[in-house]
Amino acid sequence: MRGEHPGGMPPAQPITFHSGGRHASMPTLPAAPILPEAPALPVSTAMPDASAVPEAPALPAAPALPDAADIPELPDIPELPDFPDYPALNSGPANSTAALTAATTGRPLTVGDLADLVAERRRPGRGWRAAVHKVTGGRVNPGESSSERDERELLERIRRPVIGDYRIALLSVKGGVGKTSTTIGLGSTFASLRGDRVIAVDANPDFGTLAHRVPDANPATVRDLLRAPATDRYAEVRQYTSQAPSRLEVLGSERDPSVSEAFSANDYGRALAILRRHYNILLTDCGTGLVHGAMQAVLDNAHCLVLLATPALDGARSAWATLDWLSAHGYQDLVSSTVVVINQLTDAGADPGSLHELFGQRCRAVHVIPHDPHIARGADIDLDLLRPATRLAYRELAAMIADDFAVPGGRHR
Repeated sequence: MRGEHPGGMPPAQPITFHSGGRHASMPTLPAAPILPEAPALPVSTAMPDASAVPEAPALPAAPALPDAADIPELPDIPELPDFPDYPALNSGPANSTAALTAATTGRPLTVGDLADLVAERRRPGRGWRAAVHKVTGGRVNPGESSSERDERELLERIRRPVIGDYRIALLSVKGGVGKTSTTIGLGSTFASLRGDRVIAVDANPDFGTLAHRVPDANPATVRDLLRAPATDRYAEVRQYTSQAPSRLEVLGSERDPSVSEAFSANDYGRALAILRRHYNILLTDCGTGLVHGAMQAVLDNAHCLVLLATPALDGARSAWATLDWLSAHGYQDLVSSTVVVINQLTDAGADPGSLHELFGQRCRAVHVIPHDPHIARGADIDLDLLRPATRLAYRELAAMIADDFAVPGGRHR
């Protein structure tokens, strides 16, 4: 084409600018410098001759295996019996005697086992079991010890609910056998361990001392209660009673012997009608006579008879004669529900085991109260000051009697 430079693009020409109407020429740019050539990479050196490399030391030869005939034979491993799969500790129902028994016998758990399951999850209250439970934050529960379980079961028996009210007569035809102290000890045990009201009434016409066994005795007597203008409310009755630290209330007898002798069966019946409206457990501390005025009313209204005796021969004979008299006068049902209490006033006397066998033939239970110096001093009785064995004996006695609470109206009704 016209105007094209033969052979390609035209050669570069300097650019001309016009400034102020005049032409100015820009100098030609210098050519780019030529970079030097990169040095050649060094050629790797030749590998050394294999003969120049030292050889590794040879490994020692492995010892030869012993001949099979030289190896002693191992004894046969006995087969282990098949054990049941016991779940982990504290993992619910398996952590119980009932569950383990079911696992070993192959039987399924029953509804009757549920009580055991709950009981064995109870938190231990003392000893190393309580320490383990505390340290592990309750994740490991060894359960109750046997002594804790026995104590809990004893309390459950004592705390059985009473249907209406329950009346206990404490009797002995021989003085000095601990009848009044047993009335206070038994009544205090019931009152301290139950939530309902418990009262002991002195029906001894021979200058009874029941009120002397509680501190700050109220001078009011059963006669004052019978003369009270109003007894419909508990507060109106409470003003005539004394109260021991155990919460046991005591209604004393008349201090004048001539007046107390006139305390009749009708008087006792009226007093009982008042007290039954406000108290759940009523104990009557009887006199030593079986034929005095109020005695027939006491026996006719009693659900349970506690007959006091001592290990001494005369004390045992008197108690046996009392049972004979009761049987002969129409109280055989009461005899069969009687609990005989052997008071160990001293360390001497007959063997308690033989007395158990003797009276156990005719009565519901026989129980021994050990000698205790706090009771022997003849003053007011505080359960906290008794020896542990004595406190336990009173609890066991209360539990024996409370076993009768489950029978509507008592055993002899």
